[in-house]
Amino acid sequence: MKINACKWLLTLAVAFAATLTSAYAASRIKDVASLQSGRDNQLIGYGLVVGLQGTGDSLRSSPFTDQSIRAMLQNLGISTQGGDSRTRNVAAVLVTATLPPFASPGSRLDVTVGSLGDATSLRGGTLVMTSLSGADGQIYAVAQGSVVVSGFNAQGEAAQLSQGVTTAGRVPNGAIIERELPSKFKDGFNLVLQLRNPDFSTAVGMAAAINRYAAAQFGGRIAEALDSQSVLVQKPKMADLARLMADVENLVIETDAPARVVINERTGTIVIGQDVRVAEVAVSYGTLTVQVSETPTIVQPEPFSRGETAYEPNTTIEAQADGGTVAILNGSSLRSLVAGLNSIGVKPDGIIAILQSIKSAGALQAELVLQ
Repeated sequence: MKINACKWLLTLAVAFAATLTSAYAASRIKDVASLQSGRDNQLIGYGLVVGLQGTGDSLRSSPFTDQSIRAMLQNLGISTQGGDSRTRNVAAVLVTATLPPFASPGSRLDVTVGSLGDATSLRGGTLVMTSLSGADGQIYAVAQGSVVVSGFNAQGEAAQLSQGVTTAGRVPNGAIIERELPSKFKDGFNLVLQLRNPDFSTAVGMAAAINRYAAAQFGGRIAEALDSQSVLVQKPKMADLARLMADVENLVIETDAPARVVINERTGTIVIGQDVRVAEVAVSYGTLTVQVSETPTIVQPEPFSRGETAYEPNTTIEAQADGGTVAILNGSSLRSLVAGLNSIGVKPDGIIAILQSIKSAGALQAELVLQ
């Protein structure tokens, strides 16, 4: 038992020492940067979802749905003149998708649909053939298929139960790409890598790692950090651009980022970065509870008198202050900072208030991000 305990303590000490000494994180270039010419493109379209069980748009409240139904039937060779449609099995939807880089015609995409009218549910519906256009107005894909809705809604005469959203859904592999993007990867003369988290230290380190690879492979430097986000990689004369990108994106570099504390006040989530430091500061946390109670009294007049029933207010206010503990925080490391906050014994909402106050006092050496 003593040997196992010693091994556990040794492992914990080594892990803690590694945490304190390694402020950087090793990652592949493909995990921290993306190719500038390999960006995604957003597609959008307008369509109809049919086959709903009376949960579609009411055509009087959504006239565009009625117009779309008539236009679709006319394109199919069916005359709709003189008819008054009252169906509630159709819903007008907005269809969106993301076209990945270097996508070729014939490949499929997932699409997302959302109701535009007053439909109550898209469950069980089928998206009719819908053209998806890019920002340039050109059609790049066509979507069609069964809509998958994760939410549900059950309603009776006296009760209703709902979970999730029933007016939005997805069509897995519902779009077929009809046109490829005009840009060609092989036509480029260089590569521009964009960092997902801009940082000068990471950009310079990435350029240095690529140059070390190029010196051994091509005998010269090919990379240059343009700014905190972009790294330019020039293509050697005899190199294949796809092969060069495959080798470069698998290089391992040391990434860095500014010290940040991210706070989500809505959920009470607190994320403290490894490099966050706090200057020595004294913190006291206490809570003040004020309770207001209203106990009105009804005063009745004397019997057989001409008095009236009176309303006499009675308000009781109680204030209770919980004594706060004073603690000295000196966050030389993430572990000591968290230990100091826990020593006060406060909940996440209290820690959020303390961190905001420490930042206002100028003792928090990090960026405070509020969500």
